[in-house]
Amino acid sequence: MRREDRQVTDLGEICAVLDTCKVCHVAMRDDTEEYVVPLNYGYTMENGTLTFYFHSALEGRKIDILQKRSDVCLAITKEGTLLPGASPCAYGCAFFSVIGWGRVEFIEAEEEKCHALSVLFRHQTGQQVPFTKEQTKSVCIYKIVCTRYTAKQRTAPGI
Repeated sequence: MRREDRQVTDLGEICAVLDTCKVCHVAMRDDTEEYVVPLNYGYTMENGTLTFYFHSALEGRKIDILQKRSDVCLAITKEGTLLPGASPCAYGCAFFSVIGWGRVEFIEAEEEKCHALSVLFRHQTGQQVPFTKEQTKSVCIYKIVCTRYTAKQRTAPGI
């Protein structure tokens, strides 16, 4: 990380931001070009490992790419306020971002699918809802396990 003065390593701070954000951008590459897609997510943090859970349609471009090439990069950003400067080039923006690298793992076991949907739903709505095996049949469920990630923050003066 170039700006080590902005690096965040405290897992509690990272999770606090992940708790407030709802969209994760996942970048992947097929045979000819890069592809980025915004996805709603749920996550767990265990022993410093971030696991993100996603669901989508059973088929489509994203699924085709991920089945061929599971390496991905993801980004989650909490945008802050504009930071004015003395000149246009001195302006900036307060933010907090998390970038992670990992591999997509498609979830096939019905119990793990139910767990993943519960984690995702709790994160998005704040509600703890159990899912049934029947409810998992119409969606593709996958996770990205990130053992390597960085977090970076720029705050407004006085905050």
